[in-house]
Amino acid sequence: MTGGLLTDFYELTMAASYLQHGMTERATFSLFVRSLPADRGFLVACGLADCLSFLEDYRFAPEDIDYLERQQRFGESTLRALEDLRFTGDVWAVPEGRVVFAGEPLLEVTAPITEAQLVETVLLNHLTFQSLIATKAARCVRAAAGAGVIDFSFRRTQGIDAAMAVARAGHIAGFAGTSNVEAARRYGIPAVGTMAHSYIEAFSDEEGAFTAFVGDFPERSTLLVDTYDTLDGVRTAIRVARRAGLHHLPGVRLDSGDLGALAVASRRILDEAGMTRTRIVASGGLDEYRIAEIADGGAPIDTYGVGTRMGVSADAPFLDSAYKLVSYGGRHVMKLSAGKATAPGAKQVHRGPQGDVISLRDEPAPPGTEPLLVPVMRGGRTIVSEPLSAIRDRLAGELAALPGQVTRLRAPETRAVRLSDGLRRARDRLRQELVSRRVP
Repeated sequence: MTGGLLTDFYELTMAASYLQHGMTERATFSLFVRSLPADRGFLVACGLADCLSFLEDYRFAPEDIDYLERQQRFGESTLRALEDLRFTGDVWAVPEGRVVFAGEPLLEVTAPITEAQLVETVLLNHLTFQSLIATKAARCVRAAAGAGVIDFSFRRTQGIDAAMAVARAGHIAGFAGTSNVEAARRYGIPAVGTMAHSYIEAFSDEEGAFTAFVGDFPERSTLLVDTYDTLDGVRTAIRVARRAGLHHLPGVRLDSGDLGALAVASRRILDEAGMTRTRIVASGGLDEYRIAEIADGGAPIDTYGVGTRMGVSADAPFLDSAYKLVSYGGRHVMKLSAGKATAPGAKQVHRGPQGDVISLRDEPAPPGTEPLLVPVMRGGRTIVSEPLSAIRDRLAGELAALPGQVTRLRAPETRAVRLSDGLRRARDRLRQELVSRRVP
């Protein structure tokens, strides 16, 4: 897919008007999240790789131009310009796996204004959704307190593309694997899975189902034990494993009921049978809140399978993100709208022990800080590429460094973010100029 029509219609009409008026100078747009959802003290930057891939391949295919000509009645000069259009701009961005806070640019695009305008929709889509999911997944990993977490969300995500992005974001956040086989292949993530209740029900009894499965997959048999009676299912699994000559059944999975209490009882039964290395997997409507509740109760669960609530970020299904013009033709611009005012100019975020400082990009860095935004694309070509393992390690380090009051699940605090003196002066000057132009 070439991407030209992957945009909101008003982006096309604005682009056509820019072209008609000879507006071809470079513009900078800044993409950021205005505010964090409830119970979020931080946000994980994710989705940049898909943004860069989209920008590198961006163009209007012949069938796109034909559609615009037949159905939308754009003029010939506009159509010819779109036909030749490629993304030739520069991108600065926060690397994936870094923690960011409200108001901080995740990405800034500088390109001829038509190019920078047309790509808005897809950039917002990738970064908003994937950062949302990576944050949710990171919270699940933290709640598990050292137990494994795996992605079971494929069947419940809102679309197949979303499922792929969720599996990748979950892996970055520290998930041990995914049930999504295509995502496992594409991203090098371990593919994991157990069995469904339908498998058990297809046999005449539970023992027959377990016997068949253990015979077929003796080294990876995690048996779903709650189809009929959970603890009887555990005992049946032990009998089948012993009959098959297994000293330790690889695992049992609990998918309903009081998971904490059932895990305690299952662990006791397994240990009494000498199967101390058999792992207990729990699933069924889990999210970070439920995982934390179970883990805090001391349940001996080795792995949590999370699906729907993580895959759609059920408690916070959207981010209030924006992509705003901050300069055009070397001139700072800003928005004055109540509650949605922006700060002008291309920016940098400096992180230090006293908090984060958003500055104009060409301002000197405050002492003892590091920049968050780095150049990732120049002239329409990606100049930075990272393996998922590096992104995953980066995030683990970032989260470990955050104070507990920022990462706690309920009513967290967030990190202080302020504007530099230079950015505040530029903002106030421009605001005064804009207001004075409106005074009759």
